[in-house]
Amino acid sequence: MNYVVESYENYKEEDRLTTNKSRQVEFITTVRAFNEVFPASGKLLDCGAGTGIYSFYYGDMGYEVTALDITPRHINIINQELKNKGYHMDALVNDATDLSLFDDETFDVVLCMGPLYHLTDRVLREKCLAECIRVLKKGGLLAVSYISRFYMFPHIASSDKKYLNMSFGKKLIDTGVINHEDPDCFWTDSYYYSPDEIENDFNKFNIKIVDHLAADGISPLLRDKVNSMNDEEYKIWCDYHYAVCREKSILGASNHGLIIGRK
Repeated sequence: MNYVVESYENYKEEDRLTTNKSRQVEFITTVRAFNEVFPASGKLLDCGAGTGIYSFYYGDMGYEVTALDITPRHINIINQELKNKGYHMDALVNDATDLSLFDDETFDVVLCMGPLYHLTDRVLREKCLAECIRVLKKGGLLAVSYISRFYMFPHIASSDKKYLNMSFGKKLIDTGVINHEDPDCFWTDSYYYSPDEIENDFNKFNIKIVDHLAADGISPLLRDKVNSMNDEEYKIWCDYHYAVCREKSILGASNHGLIIGRK
């Protein structure tokens, strides 16, 4: 995971969901879906917290939040922001494949909003899911985000034509894996799911699927148009996206997918 940590140490993750309207669609859609099913309060583990956008959202709502991330810079940012908050939050550097800090059935809600992006080994992906489920209370909710392998080729190839090759396309279709040493690596070690595969993983662990939706759909591909919308137009766009984001064809074409299940 050293290559992954290095990538995030040199990337401003704190800006990713906030810098423009096309990026904000993911956050707006995600919390809208969460708030339809999450309890009013409880203990929440954010085991791939990034710089804390979801941790602080639910901390501000009164949840007892624990935020974990593998990147030290992210945890430093969270701890700095906590100085301006009137509540306590544990924020620790930790690998999401090992949650041995916590007893079984500790949390009402577990968020895994990013770790699966970078676990190229299936054994580690299953270990991460198993750990999230272990620390989740019976009846609790697990929320997992993933990046769709069907979105990534058109997005990257349209940004840089050097990636417009079938070697890159076949790797995504056949394996979903792009490693840092790969000549087609545009990011870091990363894994891209299909919607069916993530559902199969939930079923394998006997997690009842509550919701499965496209978090941002094609908004990143239409970013210039979305970013130019006025507030009224943008609200209509977000409401329309939310109305159709569970459609299977849109789910596969979305940049980020979001699946929520009950233990």
